[in-house]
Amino acid sequence: MTADLPIRVEPVVFAERVEIRLGNAFPAVLVVDRDALPRLSQAISEGKAALDAARRKKGQS
Repeated sequence: MTADLPIRVEPVVFAERVEIRLGNAFPAVLVVDRDALPRLSQAISEGKAALDAARRKKGQS
């Protein structure tokens, strides 16, 4: 996945889920239950924090 990849979010209200579509013509779709959204957000934040820490550590070397 790169920064220019199209990302669309579609709520599936009746199912209490969100579809996250990655790409255009044949998108990969991640279907996430409402209750799992905070965990997904947390995992992304953890990954970003780890990358930021590695970048800072590399800058100190």
